[in-house]
Amino acid sequence: MSKTVQHLPASAVEPTSDSIPLEVSVLDILILLRRRMRMLLISAVTCGALGFVIASLEPKVYTATTSILPPQQASSSSSLLAQLGGLGSLAGLGGGAGIKSTTDLYIGLMKSVTVEDGMIRHFHLDDEFKEKYHSLVRRDLENITKFDGTGKDGLIRISVTEKSPQRAAELANGWIQEYQRLSSSLALGEASQRRLFLEQQLAQVKTNLTTSEEELKRIQQTSGLIQLDSQARALIETTAGLRAQIAAKEVQIQSMQTYSGTGNVDLISAQQELSSLRAQLTKLGGGQSGNIGDPIVPQGKLPQLGLDYGRKTREVRYNETLYEILARQFEAAKLDEAREGAVIQVVDRALPPDYKSGPSRLKLLLAGFFIGLFVPMAWVLWGGMIRFLRRSPDWAVKLDALGGKS
Repeated sequence: MSKTVQHLPASAVEPTSDSIPLEVSVLDILILLRRRMRMLLISAVTCGALGFVIASLEPKVYTATTSILPPQQASSSSSLLAQLGGLGSLAGLGGGAGIKSTTDLYIGLMKSVTVEDGMIRHFHLDDEFKEKYHSLVRRDLENITKFDGTGKDGLIRISVTEKSPQRAAELANGWIQEYQRLSSSLALGEASQRRLFLEQQLAQVKTNLTTSEEELKRIQQTSGLIQLDSQARALIETTAGLRAQIAAKEVQIQSMQTYSGTGNVDLISAQQELSSLRAQLTKLGGGQSGNIGDPIVPQGKLPQLGLDYGRKTREVRYNETLYEILARQFEAAKLDEAREGAVIQVVDRALPPDYKSGPSRLKLLLAGFFIGLFVPMAWVLWGGMIRFLRRSPDWAVKLDALGGKS
């Protein structure tokens, strides 16, 4: 039995050019680079030398750094008021609601337009940078200044890079001076807010005290000096004291509401104390809301002039007590503000550096060397890849089309 041999077409046996596998090994790449090794080394050495020459020709720059410690937390006024004695317990303004300042807040204030413009005016930076627009001068100032508050020690470091060591130190310290000018006009913390609020309230109470004293003086001049019995005098002083405490507590609550939420524990406690004081005043006949009223006095024993004199005396006593409380609060807030401020503390003042911070010849030499090595290397590999792909007719056509050949 004879076997039939079937002959396959030549196209089925011999691989076409389209079926040539396009595979590249690491050895092929190394051989390609080895052929161009001399050119790559010449390029790397040339670019490295060029970087070294550029670094030698560039003017030296110096970096001066100053370190500051921002306020960590607003002071509490309660302990200070307790030391003032007497009515200190009535004048507490919720020290537990202190406002903690963040590093980012103070860096943002230092980089504000007001501080930057102060730097530009003080150091005549318009003449130094020679920019057409003021905003470009601020940009150049920001480019030579670095603020760093990321350290674990909590310090803010201000670094300024300039061509002159003395100038770099002056600019670094100048940032602190300009910020201190800005902070003197701002109420940043709890104590500053309390101080401003109490200053307004104190001025108003002082006016009321002067008015009530004039009214009492007028009655004395028209009716003569009137002596009250001990019961009336005691009740008048008690009522006036309670009303003054209520007014002070209301001022305290208003002040706390400017920087505390409704759920603040100290605020809730102050509101409860206010309700208790009002209840005590009600028992003495001073009214539900603590307004001016007559205490429980055997009024049949006092003539009309005595009643008028008693009311004016009580009004003077009320304003005196309220003024005393607010004055103690105001003084405590000023002390807190002075603590809170110094606003920032300078840990290290900037000194003229004794060694340049740039340009680094070694860094520019290495940068030039690697640029001179890897850029030509990429070009050699790209050219080798193109030549390798042209072995395939299909890829050759595509590459010609990409190159604009028809």
